[in-house]
Amino acid sequence: MTTRLTVAQALVRFLAAQYTERDGVRQRLISATWGIFGHGNVAGLGQALVEYGDDMPFHQGRNEQSMVHAAVGYARQSNRLSTHAVTTSIGPGATNLVTGAALATINHLPVLLLPGDIFATRVADPVLQQLEVPYAGDISVNDSLRPVSKYFDRVTRPEALIPAALQAMRVLTDPVETGAVTLALPQDVQAEAYDWPDEFFAERTWTVRRPGADPTELAEAVSAIRVAQRPLVIAGGGVHHSRAEEALAEFAAATGIPVASTQAGKGSLRHDHPQDVGAVGHTGTATANELARQADLVIGVGTRYTDFTTASGTLFEQQGVRFLNLNIAPYDGHKLAGQPLVADARSGLTELTEALQLHTHRVSGTYIDEYSLDKERWEQRVDACFEAEEPDIRPTQAQVLGALDALADESDVIVNAAGSLPGDLHKLWRARSRDQYHLEYGYSCMGYEIPAAIGVKMAAPERNVWALVGDGTYLMMPTEIVTAVQEGIAIKLLLIQNHGYASIGGLSETVGGERFGTAYRYQSDDGTYTGAPLPVDLAANAASLGMRVLRAKTVRDLRAALAEARAADTPTCVYVETETADTVSGPPPAQAWWDVPVAETATRASAVKARELYERHVSTRRRHL
Repeated sequence: MTTRLTVAQALVRFLAAQYTERDGVRQRLISATWGIFGHGNVAGLGQALVEYGDDMPFHQGRNEQSMVHAAVGYARQSNRLSTHAVTTSIGPGATNLVTGAALATINHLPVLLLPGDIFATRVADPVLQQLEVPYAGDISVNDSLRPVSKYFDRVTRPEALIPAALQAMRVLTDPVETGAVTLALPQDVQAEAYDWPDEFFAERTWTVRRPGADPTELAEAVSAIRVAQRPLVIAGGGVHHSRAEEALAEFAAATGIPVASTQAGKGSLRHDHPQDVGAVGHTGTATANELARQADLVIGVGTRYTDFTTASGTLFEQQGVRFLNLNIAPYDGHKLAGQPLVADARSGLTELTEALQLHTHRVSGTYIDEYSLDKERWEQRVDACFEAEEPDIRPTQAQVLGALDALADESDVIVNAAGSLPGDLHKLWRARSRDQYHLEYGYSCMGYEIPAAIGVKMAAPERNVWALVGDGTYLMMPTEIVTAVQEGIAIKLLLIQNHGYASIGGLSETVGGERFGTAYRYQSDDGTYTGAPLPVDLAANAASLGMRVLRAKTVRDLRAALAEARAADTPTCVYVETETADTVSGPPPAQAWWDVPVAETATRASAVKARELYERHVSTRRRHL
């Protein structure tokens, strides 16, 4: 039997029938579609979404990049088992997807992109917004999505949709390969009819697998752990993707091995778990980083070992240090010349715990006492950063976080991605639940926070979801505030005004850049931006987009405003002005290095001094072979 539908109608019906299953839980794979319509998709996918609106919910976005961010936020909160599709027109609508696609792929988060494309028949050539390529007739702007997609196909004939759609679902549900998936849809093909086999629309369930460890690799891993005197676990985002938090807690409790976390892995253990030693790397704690420097075995669980985690290859100092990498992706399992344990994080940790318990293995009490005392000392430093002895003065950024930390419970989710906030949060935030800490730091994309918070709230409507945003990030992409208002999505926006790029300003100073071009100030006569702060009113801007805004001038005001916002059932913004971008934000400085190359030749004293310090750090870098 067949059913005659357009390509776009068939695709919508197909997507509505796709499900995932893991651990006996079944749910929709593509639970909704975001879209902005233009001539490249309005008559195809636009009409199909009207035709089958009962099967496929639709959300109206304001910016194509931010629609991808919302879908990614939803996917992460849904443990990568459910996501959204995003449809755009051709031209700038399609190219606006590239940044969001890169973010999704780098972070291994599934999202389905459905950009319109030029005519497959080429009867209208060139069409409006078409990129003409003299040396190739089959290239369009959508090809810019190829390098940032885990799967890409251009559906140039109706029947080609069947294998393309099936391959797209395969990649979206593959725990190793998942990321952005792009099906480019020529606008004429979208509206073309075809007799589709009814089997194409039957419900399909894609099992998200949990592979166990190879017995030989598992035995070698157990041996490596048993002989280690100072092992350290580094928990990455794979712990969350696998829902391996309980397995990690059991492993840590049974062995006494301390657990540090990357940005993506923070919250793998609650902050008050005895084995949790906090953040590791350039934005890490003194406790975790000192353990990393002295570790003889580093057990990476679901981590990619980015330069922030390894302090650009300078963190793991111990002579003879080795790496054991539990990762579902063989590519990551072999990093740092590590001993791979290729498996799902939950499965691998469970198998390790069971095997080690057979030997009643546990690290020494002296080692446990050492890191426990260091952890207690770090918590005292956090308390000092959060404390505001004078509640009627303007807060520092750390005190802003402290006020929110004092208010939050397990139901709160904080979303952040870029600026000075990630470093402060990684060091200071006390994660109370496995999914409270939602930091996008694989791509560190300014503008992610507000749309991602919308996606998180859609996936978990019962949670309090906070988008933490600085002024630089806010000015990048505030547009989805309108979407939150339109659909009544009660996100909380904590908008911090510090008059510039605080993070890059501080980095600029350390590398001899003298904070050039990093402050939001009037331009001075010498061409630098060192005049008075700009008279922008971001609170008024947020209010003009329909959001309720609460202004806080002091620590006392801030505490009251945060409590009021948390209780609100409509989108609400708390606006607070903190220290300016050229002052210290409050937390302890970096506890480990990060390699940002400094000018090798310069006449300015700041750059000369920065280069001398840079060369000292570079000399400590190691290649782990």
